[in-house]
Amino acid sequence: MKKWNISPPPPDSFLSDHPELPPIVARLLWNRKLDTQEKIDEFLNPDYSQDLHDPFLFQDMVKAVELITNTIAAGEKITVHGDYDADGVCAAVVLITTLKKIGAPEVGVFLPHRETDGYGLNLNTVRLLKENGTSLIITCDCGISNTAEVALAKELGLRVIITDHHAMPAQFPPADAIIHPLVPGETYPDKGLAGGGVAFKLAQALLQTHHKTNSVLPDGQTHEGFEKWLLDLVAISTVGDMVPLIGESRTLVRYGLTVLNKTKNLGLRKLLSGAGIADEQGRAKKSAFDARTIGFQIAPRINAAGRMDHANVALALLTAATEQEAEDLAAQLQQNNTDRQKLTEQLVKQARAQIKGTEQEKNPILFVLGEGWSTGILGLIASRLKDEFYKPILAMGLNKGVITGSGRSIKEFNLIKALQSMPEFFLKFGGHPQACGFSLRSPELLEDFKAALTQKTAEGVVDVDLTPQINVDAEVTLEEINWKLFDLLQKFEPFGQANEEPCYAAYGLTVVAIEPVGQDGKHLRLLLKHNSHTVRKTIGFGLGDVNRHPENWREMLKPGDKIDLVFTVGVNEWNGNRELQLTVEDLRSAVETATPSI
Repeated sequence: MKKWNISPPPPDSFLSDHPELPPIVARLLWNRKLDTQEKIDEFLNPDYSQDLHDPFLFQDMVKAVELITNTIAAGEKITVHGDYDADGVCAAVVLITTLKKIGAPEVGVFLPHRETDGYGLNLNTVRLLKENGTSLIITCDCGISNTAEVALAKELGLRVIITDHHAMPAQFPPADAIIHPLVPGETYPDKGLAGGGVAFKLAQALLQTHHKTNSVLPDGQTHEGFEKWLLDLVAISTVGDMVPLIGESRTLVRYGLTVLNKTKNLGLRKLLSGAGIADEQGRAKKSAFDARTIGFQIAPRINAAGRMDHANVALALLTAATEQEAEDLAAQLQQNNTDRQKLTEQLVKQARAQIKGTEQEKNPILFVLGEGWSTGILGLIASRLKDEFYKPILAMGLNKGVITGSGRSIKEFNLIKALQSMPEFFLKFGGHPQACGFSLRSPELLEDFKAALTQKTAEGVVDVDLTPQINVDAEVTLEEINWKLFDLLQKFEPFGQANEEPCYAAYGLTVVAIEPVGQDGKHLRLLLKHNSHTVRKTIGFGLGDVNRHPENWREMLKPGDKIDLVFTVGVNEWNGNRELQLTVEDLRSAVETATPSI
């Protein structure tokens, strides 16, 4: 059972300093550490012209722009090296379209294959790019850990610009320029950009430089107009990579969603219509596209290309020039995503069986391994099991004698830091504090690796409460949930990391009815009453799935039961009707705990 952490109300001094704020809004702002007028204004009313930083604040930006400009002037080939996820694909599209737009005569692109190339640059790729006439490599969403590969590129006479945002390695690659917010000594003020955000800052710098000597772009478009039409891709990369949606990233996503809702990108239009949430012109059928649309509809389909086949399919979709090409590629991604969903369910079930009821379940970190498990699904397996067991998880696949893995961690344990302390085990690795990828140097090292990482994890969480937790913004009654509150919440979007969708707790609710919903009744619609006779609908996704909820709420709950509930507030639309929808995040029998006083 999860521990509910109900955030305390703000101090009276904060409320008196901001009398214009409704109490619930003041509480939500305080919970998010938005405690000054400047922070509040930037958060509630992000301004594109005021809240984006000058790209030339990056210490190597002048060097990178000069290198690109000189390469273009010399008529030499530039190759953009991206990654196989939504962040890396969108970042690559941002850069290649910008380079072409400012007149680069020859722009190539290389996206690695997850199975055969692995993450980031590799030595064979560097040699291949040299052979095909590349003079300058620009990485996006990768490269900072590729010291040996960049060294080879330099030996071969290539120039290299790295744009990345992943964790710092022990040794930096000898690139000609590094655009990365986390480089020690870096002066750029925002440290939380996604790979697509960093690539966008380079695009901004190139457009500003081109504008100094050209009033418009070669095709007659304005520099500012072209820049802003890139923001749908930047929003997808930022939400898809789950970076904190605060500061500059929040501004980019807020404006990017505006662009997404009227996107000119043919591929995105067909992707959205193929998903059934947009018309043929790519316009939303119901409410406007938001961060949830990206997180649950767009990014998974783009990611599915690299998980099930090759990310080049997604790249081709986002750069498609004709309606028919875009339609065919969108259909292919839709099928990839369907296949991905089925395979994920199958492998998660196998992986869960390796943990549930075994001695391993007591360990501070959990390992699952399958022969032939698709590398593209490992991260999804790890993510699902991390949420279920609330422990760091490494999901690994043995393919052609090589063990590759993907890890997901809880917020209390820095997984990539642990891996960085034991580099002797890996062919290559990289990632973030709560997500990583790696390839073991040899399958024979597996048990030693597991023992070493288990020890490191045990040391790291020795004083940590590993009970699954859920943060709750406020206790409310169901009668307080109304359209006025919902409208106030719109100011807090887009929701994401570091700005989670507000959660509310209500205690002592009466169950009126339980209705299984969806295939096999895996979802439950609960009809509830609180302090009045009004019956409110709630939806619990996955609540009827005993694999994910061993409590078996579908059988346990009956009319008249009293429950406590944690939920979020959204909108359900059907046949032109709109109603507030309460989505269950957690529930428990009311008798299990006394109502807290707050």
